[in-house]
Amino acid sequence: MTKKLYIETVGCQMNMLDSEMVVAALRRQGYELTHSTDDADTLLFNTCSVRQHAEDKTYSALGRLRMAKQENPQKVIGVMGCMAQKDQKTIFHRAPYVDLVVGPGQLHQIPELIEQIRRQPGTQLTALSLDRKGSNVDDIKRSHETFDPLRDPTMRPTPFQAYLRIQIGCDKFCTYCIVPMTRGPEQGRPPAQIIDEARVLADQGCKEITLLGQTVNSYRHEDGGKTTRLSDLLLSLHDIPGLERLKFVTNYPKDMTDDLLQAIRDLPKVSHYLHVPAQSGSDDVLKRMKRGYTVGDYDEMMSRIRETLPEVAVSSDFIVGFCGETEEEFQLTVEMVERHRFKNSFIFKYSERPGTIASKLRPDDVPEDVKKRRNNDLLAVQNRISEEDNQPFLGRKVRILVEGPSKLSVKQQNDSSDLLQLTGRTMCDRIVVFEGNRRLIGELIDVAVVDYTPFTLFGSVVTNHVQGIEPPAPILS
Repeated sequence: MTKKLYIETVGCQMNMLDSEMVVAALRRQGYELTHSTDDADTLLFNTCSVRQHAEDKTYSALGRLRMAKQENPQKVIGVMGCMAQKDQKTIFHRAPYVDLVVGPGQLHQIPELIEQIRRQPGTQLTALSLDRKGSNVDDIKRSHETFDPLRDPTMRPTPFQAYLRIQIGCDKFCTYCIVPMTRGPEQGRPPAQIIDEARVLADQGCKEITLLGQTVNSYRHEDGGKTTRLSDLLLSLHDIPGLERLKFVTNYPKDMTDDLLQAIRDLPKVSHYLHVPAQSGSDDVLKRMKRGYTVGDYDEMMSRIRETLPEVAVSSDFIVGFCGETEEEFQLTVEMVERHRFKNSFIFKYSERPGTIASKLRPDDVPEDVKKRRNNDLLAVQNRISEEDNQPFLGRKVRILVEGPSKLSVKQQNDSSDLLQLTGRTMCDRIVVFEGNRRLIGELIDVAVVDYTPFTLFGSVVTNHVQGIEPPAPILS
């Protein structure tokens, strides 16, 4: 009898990749995916602890399964990922019908743990990494490793795009962040493993690979006296047959080295897009966050980026309402966004995370209504800039990788027609929506931009003659 698996993923691209690997391992055990919790024999929740909302979402989902577990005790319910590592047995207390709690470093154990629970119904099992102070450094690192080559193409963003982990963990210890505790010490994978996995992905039809790391541009690997940096890795991956594009996220400002910027400039397949979180435009707030750089450092980095890559698109992250943030400090963040004109920014209200340095040392003292106003105000500034900076694309030609049906097409469930609204991304990560034939999905094509919003370019497929469009001006896209 076929076993059915339901898996729900929240959080970052790293979590999406983790889910892909777990699904690949369980498929080897005869599982099939289902989108129904009622049909599933095993239900897994891959969790995030970066913000309270993500944890609340998981606990709500678990709460809805209480009756299902009572009616069918044979169902196996598991919580995996960062929240599992952080909360550990607290999950069993809040949801006593959960069978399994597994940290990010133990995901490869899930198939055997599930079988053990099936052999011994009623057993509650945990598999977790060592605490950052629980042993020697080497043992702690080994307990956080998640490097598993098993892949499942059906779990990817599209059949033509894949994530590839090059680094796990983080040693930055920003005061607001739980990741160093849930993902462990920073460590880079051996480059030979990464290159071999990239070849497998290319052989499976992937045209675009996004390299993942908590601070991906900090990547280093030492072997026999040789140091491999991210720039070296990009060079090694660049000529793999079948690969058309390389991206990497997320970057740390102090590790944006000139050799990396030059590699982006000189390697045609590397996307001209950088995501570099700033978090605040105030030196005092950055110091309270323990970000390890000043506003001047960030400005200097942006100057080098613009000098080496004049057409690059840069996006950022910001936290508003961090402990003690004054109105003057918030205005400095607004000025930073105005000054650097990010392609887009991910803006979050500060969410205190138990176990972080800030939760122990600093009160979460900015009122919620003030956080909400600052979030909306900063978002409005960013949206205006995004729209202004999309305007110059009007009438120009951009080259995109067609990812699939647009959100509108999916919402309309337009599965039968060959002609539908499609979406793709430029080399600088701008979203382009256009009408096209389904057979274009997965192809690199040229599109002439005919309209725009702050978030989207709208285009028309370029043929030999496009009515009303002047010959396109050259633009890196």
